[in-house]
Amino acid sequence: MVDEISFDEFMKIDLRVGVIKSVDRIKGSDNLYKIIVDLGELGERQLVAGIAKWYKPEELIGKHIVVVVNLKPKRIFGETSQGMLLAADEDGVPILLTTDKPVKPGTRIR
Repeated sequence: MVDEISFDEFMKIDLRVGVIKSVDRIKGSDNLYKIIVDLGELGERQLVAGIAKWYKPEELIGKHIVVVVNLKPKRIFGETSQGMLLAADEDGVPILLTTDKPVKPGTRIR
């Protein structure tokens, strides 16, 4: 059984389209990247994501991804993550959620 939330609770989650600008490995980690995303009017944000085993940096640059932008910042491996990229989990392998067409950075997802 999946826990249900109300529509009002769901609407508190601010999902936006972000365009990946840069990707760098985090020293001392085998799986973490420091990712800079352009969120349009919200500016650029730094995300920390555990996807390095499955994606090369050059594969990620320019991708239009889905980002949760209203999470409280969190320190991960000495870096601050200012949001979360969304990915499907297929047997432990992350599959990034992307747009099927280019979308203006910062566009709200509903």
